[in-house]
Amino acid sequence: MAIPKFKRQDIMDALKFIDENGVPGHNASTKYVLVTEDGKMYPPKYVVAVADHLANGTEISTTGFNAVEAKNYLEGQGFTVETKQQEKFELSITAESVESTDERFTMDNLSLGDGYKPLDAYFRKASGDMVKRSYSKGERRNSNQTMPRIACQVFEKQLAALSVEEKESFPVCRYSPDSEMIRGIFASVDEYKKHRNTIEYLTYGYGNGRQFVIYSWNIFSTIVFVQECLKRFGEPGDQFILTYREKDEKETEAAETEAAAQDELVQQFNGYRNPFSSMLIESKNLIFRGAPGTGKSYLAKEIAADIISNGYFDDYTLLSDEQKRQVEFVQFHPSYDYSDFVEGLRPKVNDDGTMGFELQDGIFKKFVARARKNYEDSQKSKETVEKEISVQESMAEFFSGIELGVDTFKTINGNEFTITNVDDRHINISIPANATVNKLTLNLDEVRKMLESGQKFEKIKDITTFFGKSFASQAYSYDFAIYKAIRAKKGTASKAKAKQEELKKYIFIIDEINRGEISKIFGELFFAIDPGYRGRAGEISTQYSNLHSDPDEKFYIPENIYIIGTMNDIDRSVDSFDFAMRRRFRFVELRADERLEMLASLENEELESEAIRRMADLNKEIADVEDLNENYQIGASYFLKLKTLDFDQLWTDYLQPLLQEYIHGMYDEEGLMNRFAKAYGYQKPARGDVNETAQNQG
Repeated sequence: MAIPKFKRQDIMDALKFIDENGVPGHNASTKYVLVTEDGKMYPPKYVVAVADHLANGTEISTTGFNAVEAKNYLEGQGFTVETKQQEKFELSITAESVESTDERFTMDNLSLGDGYKPLDAYFRKASGDMVKRSYSKGERRNSNQTMPRIACQVFEKQLAALSVEEKESFPVCRYSPDSEMIRGIFASVDEYKKHRNTIEYLTYGYGNGRQFVIYSWNIFSTIVFVQECLKRFGEPGDQFILTYREKDEKETEAAETEAAAQDELVQQFNGYRNPFSSMLIESKNLIFRGAPGTGKSYLAKEIAADIISNGYFDDYTLLSDEQKRQVEFVQFHPSYDYSDFVEGLRPKVNDDGTMGFELQDGIFKKFVARARKNYEDSQKSKETVEKEISVQESMAEFFSGIELGVDTFKTINGNEFTITNVDDRHINISIPANATVNKLTLNLDEVRKMLESGQKFEKIKDITTFFGKSFASQAYSYDFAIYKAIRAKKGTASKAKAKQEELKKYIFIIDEINRGEISKIFGELFFAIDPGYRGRAGEISTQYSNLHSDPDEKFYIPENIYIIGTMNDIDRSVDSFDFAMRRRFRFVELRADERLEMLASLENEELESEAIRRMADLNKEIADVEDLNENYQIGASYFLKLKTLDFDQLWTDYLQPLLQEYIHGMYDEEGLMNRFAKAYGYQKPARGDVNETAQNQG
């Protein structure tokens, strides 16, 4: 523990000292208070600091430990430490009324909500049953949005059943009787932004990637929305309960500063919240390098969310399921290879039970296919889109209307066959009369292209010419028969409604990019990923192109793909990053102290401050070691473990083993570790303390 040893009497003496001398203003407690039997109250950190001063002659300083450590230590000595109480208010919302225990509350000025902090929110049925929020991963448990999210959760089905017109006219907020009513429940952030161009909104995900998006700002901004839900969908006696308190000065200033800063950042960085987002857009390929724990992977996901949401938010968990399809994440390792990344032969069980091999796309090629389809579709005219939708409907109607393996078709030469199976890419057929090849797999895309062309095919030679081949393949006879069968039923398909595809951005994240053998994993793709050769200009043939259904098909990476890599230069297990790949990426170094903002998630200012201090002191000591440098410093993400660990546990279980690995083989390893421990503030327990602890646990 960082708190020095002293006796209970030293604490009692410290209380007398404080009674006589008072507490300096900067040492006043903001969260905890030590309460004596006679009701007197003292700031725990200052009590410990004074006790240390009286017992050991040190200066009175609270910088060596945090409030939680002081609280735990004093409680261990038999003292009572309580959380400081602030006045709480309760807001009750029914279909008929809105009432608060705070006399200052009024529905005539909901802007007052800027000055309050939510503590709890729930829905209470007329029966007395209580419904709390089912939190999504990464969602804050108490925020200005908790109550309206509960309303969406409770009345999800009823809200979803509203028509588009009913949703867009749904009341959400009116700050005063004279102000305009803010309305609208929208299906996406983009739709919301068309009606109200602000970042003040909440998203509620439901169903299969669907969303409710409504205006939301302060704690009172959605009272009208919640009450409207009760009026339309609730039962008599149903109510929402919101518990809240006043924000303190620090919270108010922080909220104002954050809001202003975000607005400025969005303007500054080309519409994005993060400066690295615009950097990625400019460069196409970006690699973050830096010390362990600098939050490189976390940052990559933040950037992905920022870009895909068009700067509306940077929290990856807020992306819809559909939006998350625009992001892919993979981690390289020494055994990762081309077949995992691009394409390769994989074992499969044949229909007759024998083993064989099948060419399968790797994770990157599958991802590129999604992005490429979006890119190509976004370039199509309305007429082309209409034609493609019509063909898709015709094909779907045809294949759903036949009995697989039973209905017979005939080629132009009179060969009979049946269709046994259809998937997204293939048509499997059976040819009973053919003793040599009685089964064949056709390319579904070939039939689709023939139908979309609008061309009239009269004979097999027409197909050969259409696909630019010198000779007809065996499959063309069967393609022709299926083409004619679909055209014969084409008139029954419903009229297509064209909707042009919006061009989207796709982010591919490669964690630990230098832990794999780069040149072998990417293969010929090192050319295609070059920002200067995106699109058709960088078309290549992949290693297994001769096994494709169309051997002449070229692979390219479209303009709407962006690649983020992360790497740690000091990892001794990594492969070299060759120069051919290196010059195709923009490298950005992240220092250990660059991502301190992530520590705000500790939700404890004193703990956050102490973590930053210890990290800075430790990193300074690391940099002073001759054989180490800034690349060996400790990043902030390690200190996020303080959500469940104390500082000593973080040291013994995580930091100490890492640092021991750093200095392995150096002169005076023990001396170096002692320097690191001292800088961090770790004191090894005395043997007597260990025995005492063991006895207590026993």
